[in-house]
Amino acid sequence: MISEQSSEKRAIQSKPYNILVTGSTGFIGSRLVKRLTNHGYTVTALSRRKIPDTENVRYVQTDVLKEEQLARTLEGIEVAYYLLHSMEGDKKLWKDFAQREKLQAQNFLKAATSAGVKRIIYLGGLINEALELSQHMQSRKDVGDILASGSIPVTQLRASIIIGAGGGSYAMLRYLVERLPLMVCPKWIKSLAQPIAVDDVIEYLVGCMEHSETSGKIFDIGGPEQLTYERLMRVYATFLNRNLIVIEIPFLTTRLSSYWVDLITPVKASLARPLIDSLVHDTVVRNDSITKIIPLKLKSVKESIEIATKEMSENPPSEERTEAKTSFVFNQKLLMVSLVAMLIVGTTYYWLDDRKDVYQPLWLVASGFWFMTIIVAILFVNKKTRLGYMIGGLLAWVTLAFWLFDNYSLVFHKSLIAVQPNINMEIRNFVGVTIASIAIAASHNVFHKIRSYQYRGRPA
Repeated sequence: MISEQSSEKRAIQSKPYNILVTGSTGFIGSRLVKRLTNHGYTVTALSRRKIPDTENVRYVQTDVLKEEQLARTLEGIEVAYYLLHSMEGDKKLWKDFAQREKLQAQNFLKAATSAGVKRIIYLGGLINEALELSQHMQSRKDVGDILASGSIPVTQLRASIIIGAGGGSYAMLRYLVERLPLMVCPKWIKSLAQPIAVDDVIEYLVGCMEHSETSGKIFDIGGPEQLTYERLMRVYATFLNRNLIVIEIPFLTTRLSSYWVDLITPVKASLARPLIDSLVHDTVVRNDSITKIIPLKLKSVKESIEIATKEMSENPPSEERTEAKTSFVFNQKLLMVSLVAMLIVGTTYYWLDDRKDVYQPLWLVASGFWFMTIIVAILFVNKKTRLGYMIGGLLAWVTLAFWLFDNYSLVFHKSLIAVQPNINMEIRNFVGVTIASIAIAASHNVFHKIRSYQYRGRPA
């Protein structure tokens, strides 16, 4: 028996599968498809890879940059959700992402016009048009302008930070706070934002389709609270019952910040940079007229974090994992053990050696720096960060070279580092070389494996 609500929804959809969701496997798209099908709609879902159809969902493999494929996909579509972006990818692709986004939007508008699409609903970013925009935010605005430049009515939703399991913003927030009790941050942490729960974004997207008065208009959407990113981090720290110390450094650029995020969290620099770009200026709702058309009980920041954390814990995002001869967990433990062993072997210069050289000022400064660096590496490796693996690997290479040079006299009968070592020291150096070699191999393995084990918030 069809409920009254389902009957109303079917009246909106004039024929099966005439609603298209682009980016259907992404953070927003996958949730939107699920929400639509759960409420009686049938959906055509666009994807770059081949996916088998499911109940009420017809997946179509399409490359938006190929006009012929796109034109075939849009045949019979009346309402299209445009959720595409080109933020992620390698460094070469990232440099021209704005051009790709522009071309995608132009292709989509052309194909949608030819196919007779009646409405386009686009999700972009909250901006202040009075200010100079970052490349990412300018591209988001340009895409909306391109889609709206044709004859098809376009509804544009502009959102600030979206909090939800599987989202880059949530992963960046979560891992930064969980791993760094002392945080060095640039000035953008003082910018105001208006975070919104991903479920509320989905409700707005569906509501725009169901309310024809939203057609052809631009709406700002955000949660009930305006707060700085620093305050957002402190809210999450409070949620974890942790203390957080924040030190602001004004000269850190968005590029440097994105590399830092890349090394501390599972969020790639190519995604972190546009996320940070969006925080350079205040991103708050200036026109809340959509709340009168689509009244929602918006979730608070704390509620959004609680829901996202619970969802991530109960249902971590699936992903493809490549088989490897040695596992991440094994290499993680091996690296920790080898770094601790290197630390112990390093102390022998002050209780095994009988060389006075090691007490000279330059030696003491260099060894002090080495001990401090290896302790930092151990701390970050324990937190399972790529930064820790990078520091550990580089330090192991330097230490390997040092211990090899210390045994230079075995072959060439001449000492390069200090007075010629005795037999006990030479054995110690060979033991150290073995341990450093193990640390190098383990750090290399975990550095490249960590993303697949911590995919946007997945625990290792």
